[in-house]
Amino acid sequence: MADLSVETIAVGRCLIARVSGEMDYVTKPWFHRQFKELIARGGRFIVLDLSGVSFCDSAGLNVLLGAWKQANASGAVLVLACVPEPLGRILEMTGANQLLRVYDTVAEAEAVFGG
Repeated sequence: MADLSVETIAVGRCLIARVSGEMDYVTKPWFHRQFKELIARGGRFIVLDLSGVSFCDSAGLNVLLGAWKQANASGAVLVLACVPEPLGRILEMTGANQLLRVYDTVAEAEAVFGG
């Protein structure tokens, strides 16, 4: 799990989190903690940059959906950007793309939220 990271930077009104590593059943608890802490910071607009995600299975998808739900409950907006093509297919096949807003680039997401 050494290659896992969630690096954050504040840009305007957005908190950008660059996520790296494999999101699966082994790493689920780690990512769950990271996203929980991220949302607890109180950022109003959170963009998860998933360009560094090398693999994501149903457990990883579950973590993303859980983070989205937690963000909504706290009054924040959580969106995804730079989603790798295999994960994009999973989002489409499961219908998760109906809940999770997906942007092609971080800049596109920032522009929507006044980054």
